[in-house]
Amino acid sequence: MKSLLFLVLISVCWAEPHPDNSSLEHEKIIHIQDNGPRLLVVAEQAKIFSHRGGNVTLPCKFYHEHTSTAGSGTHKIRVKWTKLTSDYLKEVDVFVAMGHHRKSYGNYQGRVFLRESSENDASLIITDIILEDYGRYKCEVIEGLEDDTAVVALNLEGVVFPYSPRLGRYNLNFHEAQRACVDQDSVIASFDQLYDAWRSGLDWCNAGWLSDGSVQYPITKPREPCGGKNTVPGVRNYGFWDKDKSRYDVFCFTSNFNGRFYYLIHPTKLTYDEAVQACLKDGAQIAKVGQIFAAWKLLGYDRCDAGWLADGSVRYPISRPRKRCSPNEAAVRFVGFPDKKHKLYGVYCYRAYN
Repeated sequence: MKSLLFLVLISVCWAEPHPDNSSLEHEKIIHIQDNGPRLLVVAEQAKIFSHRGGNVTLPCKFYHEHTSTAGSGTHKIRVKWTKLTSDYLKEVDVFVAMGHHRKSYGNYQGRVFLRESSENDASLIITDIILEDYGRYKCEVIEGLEDDTAVVALNLEGVVFPYSPRLGRYNLNFHEAQRACVDQDSVIASFDQLYDAWRSGLDWCNAGWLSDGSVQYPITKPREPCGGKNTVPGVRNYGFWDKDKSRYDVFCFTSNFNGRFYYLIHPTKLTYDEAVQACLKDGAQIAKVGQIFAAWKLLGYDRCDAGWLADGSVRYPISRPRKRCSPNEAAVRFVGFPDKKHKLYGVYCYRAYN
């Protein structure tokens, strides 16, 4: 019985003398050959780019090593897609398929499908992309006792912007920071997004939360109040802090939108409440901070008029620097959080397309 079990577990086994020392007569090398070719999962591209509202295909195909076949035919193929959290400690279920059975999870329901252009195609189609879809995805293919994985990163075109509330600098714990970004039509930025923004010129001296729970800030022009004049440019890292008790600003990320952002032409300047009503009367809503940054960065929106935004701040976007309108750099200029009842400004509105 033991001999039979040994033969089942090992398909081919033979011994040969050790080539380097013939005097060791009893030393043998054991060769073990697996049954059949090994399952391989491959992503043709490691990084895919898209934008909010778009559709994208995350590539994934599976093969057997040294063959062109997709499967052995003896076991059903199970395909599982998960999303890796920013700290890589957890996986979030996205989609599972086995035979004719299909299941999607969470906010992916109704938006994800397998492409199945061939019998070995496990590529995942994501439709109507939202900001939260950004990140790294794992494609896992399982056949019997064999399985293999591949990882694909989904990047979104967009803009990172620093944010602090009316209360002022360093007033948000991590959970409040997440909500603050969502309230401004954005999500809390990842380190990779902040790093890309720094490479594109973002310079900000206030530390802010990132999606992995770290606190960092980007410096392109080293100076004394921001880590020292003689330091090198880079993304400064404060490390990981208590998400409930520690308080900082936040870096948010937003992408393009399916709507119209505009400065409302109005005969008079407005208080905050009047600005909200003026946008509603125009068939729109008062714009959010994420929308003014997206319009400025992605659409080149330029306007030298300060206007109210939904959070009670007053800002204006300058894409073409000029005298009296951000002469030194293209930026979304921040006027502040004025008195809502007595200060008068214009207003920026946003009308979503149906």
